[in-house]
Amino acid sequence: MAVLAIDQGTSATKALVIDDDGSILGAADRPVAVHAGADGAVEVDPVELWDSVVAAGHAALADAGRPTLDGVGLANQGETVLAWDRATGEPQGRAIVWQDGRATTVCDALRAHADRLTQLTGLQLDPYFSAPKIAWLRDRTGNGPTITTTDTWLLHRLCGAFATDAATASRSLLLDLDTVAWSDEACALFGVDPASLPAVVDNAGPVGDTAAFGAVVPVTGVCVDQQAALFAQACLRPGEAKCTYGTGAFLLATTGRATRSAHGLVGCVAWRLAGAPTWCLDGQVFTVGAAIGWLEQLGVLAGAGDLDRFGGSVADAGGVTFVPSLAGAGAPFWRPSARGAFTGLTLAATRAHVVRAVIEGIAANVAWLARAAAADLGAPLQRLRVDGGLTRSHTLLQAQADLLQIPVEVYPSPDATALGVAAFARLGAGRVGTAAEAVGGWVPVAVIEPRIGADEADDRLAAWRRVADATLEL
Repeated sequence: MAVLAIDQGTSATKALVIDDDGSILGAADRPVAVHAGADGAVEVDPVELWDSVVAAGHAALADAGRPTLDGVGLANQGETVLAWDRATGEPQGRAIVWQDGRATTVCDALRAHADRLTQLTGLQLDPYFSAPKIAWLRDRTGNGPTITTTDTWLLHRLCGAFATDAATASRSLLLDLDTVAWSDEACALFGVDPASLPAVVDNAGPVGDTAAFGAVVPVTGVCVDQQAALFAQACLRPGEAKCTYGTGAFLLATTGRATRSAHGLVGCVAWRLAGAPTWCLDGQVFTVGAAIGWLEQLGVLAGAGDLDRFGGSVADAGGVTFVPSLAGAGAPFWRPSARGAFTGLTLAATRAHVVRAVIEGIAANVAWLARAAAADLGAPLQRLRVDGGLTRSHTLLQAQADLLQIPVEVYPSPDATALGVAAFARLGAGRVGTAAEAVGGWVPVAVIEPRIGADEADDRLAAWRRVADATLEL
């Protein structure tokens, strides 16, 4: 028996068919075009998004020889929202992607309530999260359509449910972090009727039945992408952490309780199983893979494979510093209007130095997230588990280990999110009985140890932070 895991991401949908023992029987992916505007707009066509889910699922099943399925798991991209007709399921315009910055005006109007919202929800008041986008979109659509995150719309089309999982809901600025229920107070601040919001469900368990991929199969696993990756990497105990290097970089650390960060991270639900929540701390660098894509557009790189070719060809960045705030600054800064910056450029700077500066800037920003997590947890991280496409760059991984001063363990698959939601689906279908059984054991394909001392790492991080702080308001 097997499960079909759908990872609906920002620019593509990946589908895997996964056997009970965790082996991948079939795989497929379909691209999704992202439309960016000069006004901060980042949008996708919901029809294309839905078509990518169905096409990737069917193609993966065909690749696997169409085995009998126990369940379907759906991972989603988190804070992306859309307006749609609840009666017909038809979308009303494009979906507003998590990177979209136009809801800054909503956040500015609520700035006096920022601390209270953090106390209630664990999140920063920022256009990155769902509620500001919902309020911004509501101002433009009126009260007619339903506005939800994309997972609710996809579940409605898949199996008729009107639901969202606890982890995704905790990314909205509308969920009470302690009770894991919609907050009447937070909803009132954003002008959202709690009765209009979807049911909050566990991450593992039957949500409804779908025939979208052929035979009728239950949907038994649902989760936001980064928490699914945290689960896949077996970060089940407090203090265990992972970072995914995708379009952005997302560092999550499991906690033993609902936590409000005092150091610039956010607290949210990692997952909820059988009604019992597990929480995590979360920090974000919004443009990581996106920064590499930007270098490709400029002709600096032919692809991510050039990171080591150029960045690894020099010992350092030659005095060049890069701050990866090309779509605003996330944790620990929370400056949605921030812009990316290069400093220290001279006539002696080469392409290799610029590429190396990008690598080191990404690693430095992630290292500051790790320091913030350690401060909130009250103990340093002992290791960082990593996944995502950019983990193919040894130069990036070595820079990360050097600045963290802890081992970096590389997950053996680029598909941690899909494998995580597959584990939820197996658990929800009753194929396994515990979280540990669902994720199984795994061995890192590489462990990168620091090559510099703590004092040098501190000096490098302090130098990068001075540049970041100086450029945030430019």
